[in-house]
Amino acid sequence: MLAAVTSTAARRTAGIHPAWWVAGVTFLALVGAAAFRAVPGVLIDPLRAEFGWSVTTISAAVAVNMALFGLTAPFAAALMERFGIRRVVVAALLLTATGSGLTVFMTASWQLVLLWGVLVGLGTGSMALALVATVTGRWFVARRGLVSGVLTAGSATGQLVFLPLVAWADASWGWRAASLGTTAAALAVVPLVLWLLRDRPRDVGAVPYGGTAADDVDPVRTGAARTAVRGLLSAVRTVPFWLLAGGFFICGLSTNGLVQPHFIPAAHDHGMPITTAAWLLALVGVFDIAGTVLSGWLTDRVDPRLLLLAYYGLRGMSLFLLPALFGPELHVSMVAFIVFYGLDWVATVPPTLALCREFFGPRAPVVFGWVFASHQLGAAFAAFGGGVVRDVTGSYDLAWFLAGALCLAAAAMSFLIPRGPSAGPLEGLPPSPAQAAAGQAHG
Repeated sequence: MLAAVTSTAARRTAGIHPAWWVAGVTFLALVGAAAFRAVPGVLIDPLRAEFGWSVTTISAAVAVNMALFGLTAPFAAALMERFGIRRVVVAALLLTATGSGLTVFMTASWQLVLLWGVLVGLGTGSMALALVATVTGRWFVARRGLVSGVLTAGSATGQLVFLPLVAWADASWGWRAASLGTTAAALAVVPLVLWLLRDRPRDVGAVPYGGTAADDVDPVRTGAARTAVRGLLSAVRTVPFWLLAGGFFICGLSTNGLVQPHFIPAAHDHGMPITTAAWLLALVGVFDIAGTVLSGWLTDRVDPRLLLLAYYGLRGMSLFLLPALFGPELHVSMVAFIVFYGLDWVATVPPTLALCREFFGPRAPVVFGWVFASHQLGAAFAAFGGGVVRDVTGSYDLAWFLAGALCLAAAAMSFLIPRGPSAGPLEGLPPSPAQAAAGQAHG
């Protein structure tokens, strides 16, 4: 049987390996879902103008969205094991589109929390970076770092590239048209997912890219929630988990939580037009592609701990400079900040995912789901906290300074992550290759 599968895969090598088609449609699904996450930052001011809601009230809905986006991820990874990638992704896209589409009828702030906070948060969280970890883990042995970088860029870049379109639609036809436009973008991806996305290489008579049939392991078909909870209970007993989760909490705080929803209103506070600020965040998305792909390439070659140390440290220093760069006119210094922040935006993901694989072996997608949950809890904290800082102090400056200090703390935490052989295997899981080799060397 294995020989037949290997022979079939060999006949396919003359063309494109099916893993690349799966990666391509996964990229599009992540971009389509990310369209929804572009909306809140642009629409804070229009919603304030129409309904009279405070920044804190609107930020509360964004915070609920980001928290559920993260907390759903580990269960989504387990559900993909139970029901398959394609079913989970299609259901998630439809749930997200429903939440977004119904916002055009809302009249009260609790409806914003329910629709954008709960429904869109659950839907987008069911794809998120747990999908990246699952696809790369099942379909790739070679080029995992590079592919995880590309897919991560799809998730993050979609959030930012859609910003000018959302701002333009809002300026031309109002925020309801912008919301319906993002709904249509996600629904357009559903047919492609149904057509091209497959759960495992064996489904198309192939083997993982760069691997063998032995690398296509059997899925866990029962106990999806139990698998997610057990993954967390095992992971929290290890030091690497807390260091990775703590760093990722600050990563989410300093990107999705603070910059993404609050950069545009902060720039508008200093006289910059909303459309100009939206284009700047879109530029972050453009450079995010290059930065994340480069980070994936580097992760295959450089110690991931050193990469995280550099990414967090440089990000923190840049945030200390940001308040002085705001103004009604666009200057070269602000463009330089945007370019750097784009390169650094989610460059942390490939090395973090690599370290999860190093320490947690076959359960890395589920454990990474919990690490990513901490990322989104940090984002939720900053999304709400940024709104509170703005309402209380009348400025976002304190929020930028606090985020910068926390990024420096994340850099220190990255430096403290132990090497694989000395960290010890996760309880109940096989050791990483490095740990196994160390054990053999010591008899």
